Amino acid sequence: MVEYEHILVKRDGDTVTITMNRAARRNSLSADHLAELLAAFREAGETDATGIVLAGAGPVFSAGHDFGDVAARDLMGVRELLRLCTDLMGTMQSVPQVVVARVHGLATAAGCQLVASCDLAVAAESAGFALPGGKAGWFCHTPAVPVARSIGRKRLMELALTGDVIDAATALDWGMVNRVVPDDSLDDAVASLLERATRGSRASKALGKQTLYAQLDRPEADAYALALEVMASASQLAGAREGRASFLEKRSPVWPD
Repeated sequence: MVEYEHILVKRDGDTVTITMNRAARRNSLSADHLAELLAAFREAGETDATGIVLAGAGPVFSAGHDFGDVAARDLMGVRELLRLCTDLMGTMQSVPQVVVARVHGLATAAGCQLVASCDLAVAAESAGFALPGGKAGWFCHTPAVPVARSIGRKRLMELALTGDVIDAATALDWGMVNRVVPDDSLDDAVASLLERATRGSRASKALGKQTLYAQLDRPEADAYALALEVMASASQLAGAREGRASFLEKRSPVWPD
Protein backbone atom coordinates (compact mmCIF):
# COMPACT_ATOMS: atom_id res chain seq x y z
CA MET A 1 0.00 0.00 0.00
CA VAL A 2 1.10 3.58 -0.74
CA GLU A 3 2.03 5.85 2.17
CA TYR A 4 -0.23 8.92 2.37
CA GLU A 5 -0.09 12.18 4.32
CA HIS A 6 -3.78 12.74 5.05
CA ILE A 7 -5.22 9.23 5.15
CA LEU A 8 -4.41 5.78 6.50
CA VAL A 9 -4.93 2.66 4.39
CA LYS A 10 -4.97 -0.83 5.91
CA ARG A 11 -5.71 -4.23 4.38
CA ASP A 12 -7.17 -6.86 6.70
CA GLY A 13 -8.19 -10.04 4.92
CA ASP A 14 -10.64 -9.13 2.18
CA THR A 15 -11.31 -5.62 3.51
CA VAL A 16 -9.43 -2.39 2.83
CA THR A 17 -10.05 0.36 5.40
CA ILE A 18 -9.42 3.94 4.28
CA THR A 19 -9.33 6.31 7.25
CA MET A 20 -9.38 10.08 6.88
CA ASN A 21 -6.60 11.22 9.20
CA ARG A 22 -6.86 15.01 9.51
CA ALA A 23 -8.42 15.01 12.98
CA ALA A 24 -7.00 18.45 13.81
CA ARG A 25 -8.88 19.83 10.79
CA ARG A 26 -12.02 17.77 11.49
CA ASN A 27 -11.17 15.67 8.44
CA SER A 28 -12.03 18.59 6.20
CA LEU A 29 -11.54 17.90 2.51
CA SER A 30 -8.71 19.93 1.05
CA ALA A 31 -7.62 19.25 -2.53
CA ASP A 32 -4.65 17.20 -1.30
CA HIS A 33 -6.90 15.17 1.00
CA LEU A 34 -9.43 14.55 -1.79
CA ALA A 35 -6.64 13.55 -4.19
CA GLU A 36 -5.32 11.01 -1.69
CA LEU A 37 -8.79 9.58 -1.10
CA LEU A 38 -9.31 9.29 -4.85
CA ALA A 39 -5.94 7.56 -5.31
CA ALA A 40 -6.62 5.18 -2.42
CA PHE A 41 -10.03 4.18 -3.75
CA ARG A 42 -8.63 3.63 -7.21
CA GLU A 43 -5.79 1.54 -5.79
CA ALA A 44 -8.16 -0.50 -3.62
CA GLY A 45 -10.49 -0.95 -6.58
CA GLU A 46 -7.75 -2.74 -8.49
CA THR A 47 -7.10 -5.28 -5.74
CA ASP A 48 -8.87 -8.55 -5.03
CA ALA A 49 -10.43 -7.12 -1.86
CA THR A 50 -14.19 -7.54 -1.61
CA GLY A 51 -14.98 -4.60 0.67
CA ILE A 52 -13.81 -1.07 1.44
CA VAL A 53 -14.57 0.76 4.69
CA LEU A 54 -14.40 4.57 4.77
CA ALA A 55 -13.74 5.89 8.26
CA GLY A 56 -12.56 9.06 9.99
CA ALA A 57 -10.01 9.54 12.77
CA GLY A 58 -10.72 11.82 15.70
CA PRO A 59 -14.06 13.10 17.03
CA VAL A 60 -15.61 14.00 13.64
CA PHE A 61 -16.21 11.88 10.54
CA SER A 62 -15.77 14.83 8.16
CA ALA A 63 -16.68 18.51 8.30
CA GLY A 64 -16.79 18.84 4.51
CA HIS A 65 -14.71 21.11 2.31
CA ASP A 66 -11.69 22.85 3.83
CA PHE A 67 -12.66 26.54 3.77
CA GLY A 68 -9.03 27.58 3.94
CA ASP A 69 -8.43 25.79 0.65
CA VAL A 70 -11.63 27.16 -0.93
CA ALA A 71 -10.90 30.74 0.16
CA ALA A 72 -7.55 30.68 -1.63
CA ARG A 73 -9.12 29.75 -4.98
CA ASP A 74 -10.70 31.72 -7.81
CA LEU A 75 -13.68 30.45 -9.80
CA MET A 76 -11.57 28.10 -11.93
CA GLY A 77 -9.83 26.79 -8.85
CA VAL A 78 -13.08 26.07 -7.00
CA ARG A 79 -14.48 24.36 -10.08
CA GLU A 80 -11.36 22.16 -10.18
CA LEU A 81 -11.75 21.35 -6.47
CA LEU A 82 -15.41 20.41 -6.87
CA ARG A 83 -14.64 18.31 -9.93
CA LEU A 84 -12.03 16.41 -7.91
CA CYS A 85 -14.62 15.84 -5.18
CA THR A 86 -17.19 14.68 -7.73
CA ASP A 87 -14.62 12.29 -9.25
CA LEU A 88 -14.06 10.79 -5.80
CA MET A 89 -17.80 10.25 -5.25
CA GLY A 90 -18.11 8.60 -8.65
CA THR A 91 -15.10 6.38 -8.03
CA MET A 92 -16.51 5.17 -4.72
CA GLN A 93 -19.55 3.97 -6.62
CA SER A 94 -17.69 2.58 -9.63
CA VAL A 95 -15.12 0.40 -7.83
CA PRO A 96 -16.17 -3.26 -7.82
CA GLN A 97 -15.95 -3.58 -4.04
CA VAL A 98 -18.79 -2.92 -1.61
CA VAL A 99 -18.06 0.43 0.09
CA VAL A 100 -19.32 1.00 3.65
CA ALA A 101 -19.16 4.29 5.53
CA ARG A 102 -18.26 3.95 9.21
CA VAL A 103 -19.77 7.13 10.65
CA HIS A 104 -19.16 8.60 14.06
CA GLY A 105 -19.54 12.20 15.19
CA LEU A 106 -20.57 14.78 12.60
CA ALA A 107 -20.74 14.31 8.85
CA THR A 108 -21.51 17.70 7.36
CA ALA A 109 -21.68 19.16 3.84
CA ALA A 110 -19.23 17.20 1.66
CA GLY A 111 -18.76 14.85 4.64
CA CYS A 112 -22.46 14.05 4.40
CA GLN A 113 -21.95 13.69 0.65
CA LEU A 114 -19.32 11.03 1.33
CA VAL A 115 -21.76 9.02 3.44
CA ALA A 116 -24.52 9.28 0.85
CA SER A 117 -22.12 8.21 -1.92
CA CYS A 118 -21.06 5.00 -0.18
CA ASP A 119 -22.98 1.84 -1.03
CA LEU A 120 -23.87 1.27 2.62
CA ALA A 121 -23.48 3.21 5.85
CA VAL A 122 -23.41 2.29 9.53
CA ALA A 123 -23.65 5.10 12.07
CA ALA A 124 -22.84 5.31 15.74
CA GLU A 125 -25.55 6.73 17.98
CA SER A 126 -23.33 9.80 18.41
CA ALA A 127 -23.38 10.58 14.68
CA GLY A 128 -25.04 13.65 13.19
CA PHE A 129 -25.64 14.73 9.61
CA ALA A 130 -26.10 18.17 8.07
CA LEU A 131 -25.98 20.26 4.92
CA PRO A 132 -25.14 23.50 6.77
CA GLY A 133 -24.80 25.73 3.70
CA GLY A 134 -28.53 26.41 3.95
CA LYS A 135 -27.99 28.60 7.01
CA ALA A 136 -24.72 30.13 5.84
CA GLY A 137 -23.32 31.76 2.71
CA TRP A 138 -22.41 28.86 0.42
CA PHE A 139 -25.29 26.50 -0.31
CA CYS A 140 -24.54 22.76 -0.44
CA HIS A 141 -25.28 22.29 -4.14
CA THR A 142 -23.10 19.27 -4.92
CA PRO A 143 -23.47 17.51 -1.54
CA ALA A 144 -27.23 17.60 -2.11
CA VAL A 145 -26.96 15.46 -5.25
CA PRO A 146 -26.33 12.04 -3.63
CA VAL A 147 -28.20 13.01 -0.45
CA ALA A 148 -31.33 13.62 -2.53
CA ARG A 149 -31.03 10.14 -3.94
CA SER A 150 -30.82 8.68 -0.45
CA ILE A 151 -33.59 10.49 1.44
CA GLY A 152 -36.06 11.92 -1.10
CA ARG A 153 -37.20 15.42 -2.02
CA LYS A 154 -39.02 16.76 1.04
CA ARG A 155 -36.44 15.50 3.50
CA LEU A 156 -33.66 16.85 1.32
CA MET A 157 -35.37 20.25 1.26
CA GLU A 158 -35.58 20.31 5.04
CA LEU A 159 -31.96 19.27 5.46
CA ALA A 160 -30.64 21.65 2.78
CA LEU A 161 -32.79 24.71 3.54
CA THR A 162 -32.57 24.67 7.34
CA GLY A 163 -28.96 23.51 7.64
CA ASP A 164 -30.00 21.69 10.82
CA VAL A 165 -28.17 18.65 12.12
CA ILE A 166 -30.22 15.46 12.18
CA ASP A 167 -29.29 12.73 14.62
CA ALA A 168 -28.44 9.16 13.73
CA ALA A 169 -31.93 7.85 14.48
CA THR A 170 -33.44 10.39 12.08
CA ALA A 171 -30.82 9.57 9.45
CA LEU A 172 -31.83 5.91 9.74
CA ASP A 173 -35.52 6.75 9.44
CA TRP A 174 -34.84 8.94 6.40
CA GLY A 175 -32.67 6.37 4.63
CA MET A 176 -29.30 8.09 4.95
CA VAL A 177 -27.77 5.10 6.77
CA ASN A 178 -28.49 1.38 7.00
CA ARG A 179 -27.84 0.80 10.70
CA VAL A 180 -27.44 2.79 13.94
CA VAL A 181 -25.60 1.12 16.79
CA PRO A 182 -24.02 2.08 20.12
CA ASP A 183 -20.65 3.73 19.63
CA ASP A 184 -18.76 0.82 21.14
CA SER A 185 -20.44 -1.59 18.69
CA LEU A 186 -19.67 0.39 15.55
CA ASP A 187 -16.74 -1.66 14.29
CA ASP A 188 -18.54 -4.96 14.85
CA ALA A 189 -21.65 -3.69 13.07
CA VAL A 190 -19.63 -2.47 10.09
CA ALA A 191 -17.84 -5.82 9.83
CA SER A 192 -21.08 -7.75 10.12
CA LEU A 193 -22.88 -5.78 7.41
CA LEU A 194 -19.87 -5.90 5.11
CA GLU A 195 -19.51 -9.65 5.58
CA ARG A 196 -23.11 -10.18 4.52
CA ALA A 197 -22.89 -7.69 1.65
CA THR A 198 -19.77 -9.29 0.16
CA ARG A 199 -20.77 -12.95 0.25
CA GLY A 200 -21.35 -14.74 -3.02
CA SER A 201 -19.60 -14.38 -6.37
CA ARG A 202 -17.19 -11.47 -6.50
CA ALA A 203 -17.65 -11.00 -10.23
CA SER A 204 -21.42 -11.15 -9.89
CA LYS A 205 -21.37 -8.66 -7.04
CA ALA A 206 -19.14 -6.25 -8.95
CA LEU A 207 -21.36 -6.38 -12.03
CA GLY A 208 -24.48 -6.13 -9.90
CA LYS A 209 -23.22 -3.00 -8.20
CA GLN A 210 -22.21 -1.46 -11.53
CA THR A 211 -25.62 -2.19 -13.02
CA LEU A 212 -27.52 -0.84 -10.02
CA TYR A 213 -25.74 2.47 -10.29
CA ALA A 214 -26.22 2.55 -14.05
CA GLN A 215 -29.96 2.42 -13.40
CA LEU A 216 -30.10 4.81 -10.48
CA ASP A 217 -27.62 7.40 -11.66
CA ARG A 218 -28.82 8.35 -15.12
CA PRO A 219 -30.19 11.69 -13.86
CA GLU A 220 -27.32 12.12 -11.38
CA ALA A 221 -24.68 12.84 -14.04
CA ASP A 222 -26.76 15.74 -15.34
CA ALA A 223 -27.48 16.85 -11.78
CA TYR A 224 -23.79 16.87 -10.90
CA ALA A 225 -22.92 18.87 -14.02
CA LEU A 226 -25.40 21.55 -13.03
CA ALA A 227 -24.65 21.50 -9.29
CA LEU A 228 -20.88 21.64 -9.85
CA GLU A 229 -21.13 24.76 -12.02
CA VAL A 230 -23.59 26.48 -9.68
CA MET A 231 -21.58 25.65 -6.57
CA ALA A 232 -18.33 26.80 -8.16
CA SER A 233 -19.92 30.06 -9.25
CA ALA A 234 -21.61 30.52 -5.88
CA SER A 235 -18.23 30.27 -4.14
CA GLN A 236 -17.48 33.76 -5.42
CA LEU A 237 -20.62 35.40 -4.01
CA ALA A 238 -20.19 37.94 -1.23
CA GLY A 239 -22.08 35.75 1.23
CA ALA A 240 -19.85 32.78 0.51
CA ARG A 241 -16.73 34.89 0.93
CA GLU A 242 -18.01 36.26 4.22
CA GLY A 243 -18.94 32.81 5.47
CA ARG A 244 -15.46 31.49 4.79
CA ALA A 245 -13.76 34.60 6.16
CA SER A 246 -15.76 34.54 9.41
CA PHE A 247 -15.04 30.84 9.82
CA LEU A 248 -11.32 31.28 9.27
CA GLU A 249 -11.18 34.39 11.49
CA LYS A 250 -13.24 32.67 14.22
CA ARG A 251 -15.88 35.44 14.41
CA SER A 252 -19.59 35.80 13.86
CA PRO A 253 -20.47 36.42 10.19
CA VAL A 254 -21.93 39.68 8.98
CA TRP A 255 -24.06 38.67 6.04
CA PRO A 256 -24.09 41.19 3.16
CA ASP A 257 -27.47 39.92 2.00
